[in-house]
Amino acid sequence: MSENNQKIKLLRIMEFLRSESEASKPVSTSQIISYLNGLNISCERRTLYKDMELLIESGANIIKTELGRENAYYIDEVSLSLAELKILIDAVQAANFITDDKTAELVEKLLAFSGIRHSEIVRDNIIFYNNHKHSNNGVFGNIEQIELAIKKKKQVSFYYFDLDDKCNRVYRKYKKRYITDPVALVFSEDNYYLVAYSQKYQNSVNYRVDHMDTVEVEDTPICKEAQIKKRKTESYTKQVFKMYNGEAEVVTLEFPSELLGAVYDKFGEQTEIRHADGGRLKIKVTVQISPPFFGWVFQFMNKMKIIEPLSILEQYNKCINDAFVDSTQE
Repeated sequence: MSENNQKIKLLRIMEFLRSESEASKPVSTSQIISYLNGLNISCERRTLYKDMELLIESGANIIKTELGRENAYYIDEVSLSLAELKILIDAVQAANFITDDKTAELVEKLLAFSGIRHSEIVRDNIIFYNNHKHSNNGVFGNIEQIELAIKKKKQVSFYYFDLDDKCNRVYRKYKKRYITDPVALVFSEDNYYLVAYSQKYQNSVNYRVDHMDTVEVEDTPICKEAQIKKRKTESYTKQVFKMYNGEAEVVTLEFPSELLGAVYDKFGEQTEIRHADGGRLKIKVTVQISPPFFGWVFQFMNKMKIIEPLSILEQYNKCINDAFVDSTQE
């Protein structure tokens, strides 16, 4: 066999092992020889042993074992389980900021990475359920620039836009570039947000990544306050609702045990739960007061109650009363 044919044979062996073998299902010597013969590549058992030793000595992560009375082999590489692959594909599909074209591309990459057997199973069960994808094809470029800025601790600049009733871009500030101190990228409510620190307002601000255009890394370093905010990103995401900024307040909430799952989903399983009268529970958490926070409380109707402070309870009641009055006047 010529040198080129030998290289092709080794390549085909590696392809076969990657697609068909795993620790729980190694492929036998006979299976490998049969596969090669099907490709019109002649191979004998004696030469295959030498081929496998050559691949192993060259650094291929091939594990040698036994299957019956034969030698068997599998690739010992990090791969995705069937459940992991399904979860990642569903996450890509659920993310609104990933366009339809990019969603299809990412799904195919995940399937290719998983091996033939897993990809065939998952491909047959894919349901394309998200019909509300956004159209900004520059999202991935935006993310790369923001990540680079965060790594270098530099400011970022960008144009920021909304969409009008015909889905045309309407740029804010007459298309003047925003310049801000990036803190972190946060995935929330199926969208991606840049959490930044505003030196002007001396507070955190959030920007939808899919509403950004022409993101660039600036030469100016971020301020010390932004670096401090970065260390507190986890607590910030627990306080904020739907990435809507407001004044942070310590609030006491009271609720029945049936809402414990919803409380853990929002504030985490480490939240301290206390007992209240009548078998109810209560928590004391720091939240950013905003309409989305009031909406989160209201979705549980009278089961979730704001106990303290009274000033926040008054704001909440006023929001409900205003909404009711407005609806009756229409």
